[in-house]
Amino acid sequence: MRGAALPASPRFVLGPNYPSVISTTAELRELASQVRDSEWVALDTEADSLHAYPEKLCLLQVGVPGGEFLVDPLADLHLEPLWEAMEGHRIIFHAADYDLRLLFRGHHFKPRSIFDTMLAARIVGEARFGLNDALNTHLGITLEKGSQKANWGRRPLTPAMVDYALNDVRHLFPLQKSLQRKLESLGRIEWHEQVCERLIRDCCQPERVDDDAIWRTKGHDKLDALGLAVLRELWHWREKDALRTGRPPFFILKHEQLAELSAAASETRSNRGLNLPHFLTSKRRAGVLEAIQRGLEVPENRLPRPIRVQSRRMTRAELDVSDRLAKVRDLNARELGIDPTLIASKATLYALGRNDPEAWSDLMPWQRRLLEKPPAAGSSSARVPESTPLSRTAVAHEPDDHDRQMPLCGLD
Repeated sequence: MRGAALPASPRFVLGPNYPSVISTTAELRELASQVRDSEWVALDTEADSLHAYPEKLCLLQVGVPGGEFLVDPLADLHLEPLWEAMEGHRIIFHAADYDLRLLFRGHHFKPRSIFDTMLAARIVGEARFGLNDALNTHLGITLEKGSQKANWGRRPLTPAMVDYALNDVRHLFPLQKSLQRKLESLGRIEWHEQVCERLIRDCCQPERVDDDAIWRTKGHDKLDALGLAVLRELWHWREKDALRTGRPPFFILKHEQLAELSAAASETRSNRGLNLPHFLTSKRRAGVLEAIQRGLEVPENRLPRPIRVQSRRMTRAELDVSDRLAKVRDLNARELGIDPTLIASKATLYALGRNDPEAWSDLMPWQRRLLEKPPAAGSSSARVPESTPLSRTAVAHEPDDHDRQMPLCGLD
């Protein structure tokens, strides 16, 4: 490994120009010792969600001052020494959302603090904030993208996969330093710290499963009660088959296909004559037909009911406040050169306009300050109406390009 003195694992040696993957307890302990004493740590993960079910952590990329290392979680390693070594560090990620969820769900790892370079790029006002974009902007580096959809559960890893994985952490420290300088020059370090704290909070908590909602896939809202009963049975059959075969559910039947079969079965009150996908094996065809029949036989008093969203039309006063806060948001965002949804998403503005419980307190302090702050004089020809008081309550306008952009975790 580049700049590292860890012993090589014969099982994963890839040639003289490529490092081995850490796959023994001795190697892991030595890496943990190096991580514990490091000035900084960068981290990334690879999983197999496109190739296996349930998904699992397949590779850990760790960057420290001594080099970049690959850790193989599939080698029956106990990773606890590594997690303990990281406890006192602020860990550098790029787009940490998925990584945090994966590590917490599978390994109960919750970092004390992080520096997310993607969020930093957004906060300093960069319109393109993928890893390649950020590296090109700040360091003049362009990475190859060849292994993005690779099967990370395969062994041995190919040289191309190793290169791709190492590159995900190789440049994160200099990128972090560049973005931190820019955050400091703009006075936005505090913003970034608050966003990263919120991201950890939102991603590192136990998942709550609603048994009456989990099976309501795309298209469920167009089904009657009998169709919903069929959909529920089809979903549970698909879930069991995915776990049995280790294949992602969408490889077996897509959500749309579940809804189409459910609608057709409800209409005909039969599992006969349905247009089943031609690629289904005979065993799966039988499983689908049995699931549909179980759904059709559900007694009327046990049929699932459509979920009706409880909503009301906003009053004119609420819309006025929402519109005023939307204009304050947009003008301040334009003055600061940032995406308006960083300040508040459209859903947040609606909640503020309705004065929903906790809508205002759910905003981060820097977001609240910007929604309270009048735009600078002359910053735009548009003026915020004076007739509506700026209260803690913010949009009832058609979605613009800003509102279609990706919001931060926890802001919708």
